[in-house]
Amino acid sequence: MVRQKEDSRAQADSGSLPNAPLRSTAGGMRRELLAGVVSFFAIVYIIIVNASILADAGIPQEAGIVATVLASAAGCFIMGWWGKAPIILVPGMGINAMFTYTLVHGMGLTWQQALAVVFISGICFTIISFTTLAEQLRAAIPDSLQEAISVGIGLMLVLIGLQKGGVIVSDASTIIAVQSFGEPGVWVTFATLALTCILFMRKVPGHLLIAIIFGTALAYVTGAVSSGATGAAGEGRAANEAFSWAVYGDVFGQFTLEGVSAASMAIAVFSLTLVIVFENVGLINAQLNMCRRPERFQRAMQANALSVVTCGIFGTSPTVATVETAAGISAGGRTGWTSIVTGSLFLVTLVALPLLTFVPDQAVAPILIFIGGLMMPAVKKIRFEPMAEGLPAFFIIAFIPLMHSIVDGIAIGFVSYALFQIAVGKAREVKPLFYVISVLFAVHFVLQAL
Repeated sequence: MVRQKEDSRAQADSGSLPNAPLRSTAGGMRRELLAGVVSFFAIVYIIIVNASILADAGIPQEAGIVATVLASAAGCFIMGWWGKAPIILVPGMGINAMFTYTLVHGMGLTWQQALAVVFISGICFTIISFTTLAEQLRAAIPDSLQEAISVGIGLMLVLIGLQKGGVIVSDASTIIAVQSFGEPGVWVTFATLALTCILFMRKVPGHLLIAIIFGTALAYVTGAVSSGATGAAGEGRAANEAFSWAVYGDVFGQFTLEGVSAASMAIAVFSLTLVIVFENVGLINAQLNMCRRPERFQRAMQANALSVVTCGIFGTSPTVATVETAAGISAGGRTGWTSIVTGSLFLVTLVALPLLTFVPDQAVAPILIFIGGLMMPAVKKIRFEPMAEGLPAFFIIAFIPLMHSIVDGIAIGFVSYALFQIAVGKAREVKPLFYVISVLFAVHFVLQAL
């Protein structure tokens, strides 16, 4: 009996190792392949969006496209082979804005100096991840706050999905307004969302990919997008023209410390490291819990950290465990093969990028909304009493989507938790490391205000 258990455990483990002899079923491999494809289509928009933000920092947009593709592919490969988890690593939204609008515009660094900040922050992240500190960080965070992060991210996915699908738009008087139902894109989004939910409840294999294909076809049939329009992969001239590798040669490996003061570099590295570590702790923990692979946490963090180091070399902002990873997980992704498939598809975009522009936002947005819904059951595990524990969890849930920032939402929740526990006389029940984290988040807010 013991030998049978050991054999079963070994078989399960080998099935999750991309470099091990395959013992998983053909059906399992098909699910991993499908999950990788779904993850790719859910996140492919990052190629043009990230390049556009990098362009504001001075990096040529074509070079930014190549850098984003290469960094995403490398990140996914590292996660697949070392992390052995179905987590997708791409330059993170929010962190890319920090790279451009804080490090470059705010602190006055050149984009080459900002890339040096990324490289050094990646090394700091790697040191943290290869020690026991990463596990200690996870253990120090109360369960209620960890579950709240999952719920908050889910709501942020819903918000992003509604916006990408054209269902909601910005409004000067009400902040958010519902788009007219006379717009065909709104109907395409809701029809695709309905099909997604029905296929999932009917347990139809490949339900998310089927929904994306259906939504794409419906969008063109109804005129929600024109045949010449660009879709989820981006928009504009750069998506439809050949890459200029010569331009990318002026970006690859161009990070430098020349001309920047030690004080400015220290502040920049501290701030960026703080953000990427704690954002990824929350994201990776939530995603591994979703695919029932919590034991992969430290390896996944290590893969993420190594990926950030490569970003400084490739010429882009740091990679993160993107929230769209949930799409691949819900499509059946459980191992590193999902990440490897996604990484391979990123490389294909170097020659096939124009084809991806035919997948419209209305076909991807419902998937994000649906995945957000799948993350809601975590709220049942949150203790909202006593209030000293419940309010910080609520802050995380509410502030992540409403502030449109995972980092800021987590930070407010953590700082308030530490403050409230002290206020009610339960300071000794909080792990010392949690206080350190809270103080660092508070310092982060102070640095933002300077």
